[in-house]
Amino acid sequence: MDYMGTEIRTFHSLREFEEALEEQIEIYKTLIEDYSQWLGSFLRDYEEIYGEEEWFKNLGALQKSLKIERKAKPSKKKEKGKKKGGKISQIWVQFKELALCASDQGEAEILFEAIEKLKEKVDKLEKIRLVIEDLERAGLGKDIAYLTYICDGIPEKIVLKHKEGTKFEERFKFIADFKAVESLGV
Repeated sequence: MDYMGTEIRTFHSLREFEEALEEQIEIYKTLIEDYSQWLGSFLRDYEEIYGEEEWFKNLGALQKSLKIERKAKPSKKKEKGKKKGGKISQIWVQFKELALCASDQGEAEILFEAIEKLKEKVDKLEKIRLVIEDLERAGLGKDIAYLTYICDGIPEKIVLKHKEGTKFEERFKFIADFKAVESLGV
């Protein structure tokens, strides 16, 4: 389930969907680990050169918080000098649609930014995996194909298509209405 952009993909069972999500989560977690090690090496290698500079101290503190947060939710903290509200730090030069940089600080910034984005994707995919489990427990399943709209690697919408061509829409509306009433304790 290596999603790189926008696509529509059909899953023939919830289990297939769930396995694809788990596979993508593992890929992202591996990338996070690789980039975290790269960032750690960067910090160790350049500590003598940049150790007294404010951006380097901030990056070191953020890298330590990444280690602490691996089991918790990702931080919403932003590195000083990083992109904020569409603006880029002074080390970057805008060239048409790209930002260019020739400093070591730029390397550190993109590593940290990539780690944060990947952690956000992992969190979203894990939440979606739980939703898929809930759908499975609710009895949605065997005779259905799941036409899935995926944007930037994250499933956003699913069209349920009955495999046998019956009037599935009416059946689904009934089930959804029944489940909504049931959840209210009626």
